[in-house]
Amino acid sequence: MSDIPPIAADQPAFARLLGLRIMSATPDRVEAELEVTEALGNRNGVLHGGAIMGLADNLGGTATFLNLREGEGTVTVESKTGFFRSVPLGTTARAVTEPLHKGRKTMVWQTRILREDGKLAAMVTQTQMVLRPEDR
Repeated sequence: MSDIPPIAADQPAFARLLGLRIMSATPDRVEAELEVTEALGNRNGVLHGGAIMGLADNLGGTATFLNLREGEGTVTVESKTGFFRSVPLGTTARAVTEPLHKGRKTMVWQTRILREDGKLAAMVTQTQMVLRPEDR
């Protein structure tokens, strides 16, 4: 993980709880993997939608942090998830986050959640608000 910036490598406790692993991170693209364990499953035996949303939200925040100036922070102000296919237990989900907009006050990120077979499982679009030191 030496080529991953420290702000991306040092994930919050919630990301660690999910088992999220950052695979690569630049200001324009963050990639991660998530083992789909029973603890992350729903009653149908597939990855829970909340876990998908948590994964994507964390990656959008990580991507935003990679674009912030010293002392700035971020918070999610909007998120929309579209579900297309289930992700079976015992497999690995891959997430790719890329920017749709990177402004001074907001950033919009699109995260694709892919199954092991490469098929799109979910698409998450979220808006992150940039918090300046005086806003925090």
